[in-house]
Amino acid sequence: MAHNHPLLALDVGEKRIGVAQADTAVRIAVARGTIAVDGTELDQLRNIINSERPKVIVVGYPRNQSGQPTAQTAFVEAFVARLGDVGMPVVYQDESLTSVHAETLLKQQKKPFSKGDIDALAASLILQDYLEQTYGRV
Repeated sequence: MAHNHPLLALDVGEKRIGVAQADTAVRIAVARGTIAVDGTELDQLRNIINSERPKVIVVGYPRNQSGQPTAQTAFVEAFVARLGDVGMPVVYQDESLTSVHAETLLKQQKKPFSKGDIDALAASLILQDYLEQTYGRV
């Protein structure tokens, strides 16, 4: 029987970090909300990590349309370096167009939504992609 491992995903931005979680048994990523980038983001993130104890942290890895790193890529790498030793693996997952896809999905619901909603849903899309690539489709 497969072990169930909790996973956490981050969509790192300069103003907000979208957060999503899943586990390897159910394999459905769920948006958890956002953390404001206000100087307390690392502490907030460590609190989530301490309470959820994820086996892996999946971080969205931005690239431009030709697959090259961007200024945002460097920002994300610097953030992960600041995250430091959280005691679990941090893996990058290509996040190409996840924010665009998230905004499209939210618009289809025909309800008001915020940029934070986009970031949280983008994190869940990043995590869903990781789950499907790593563990296969549900």
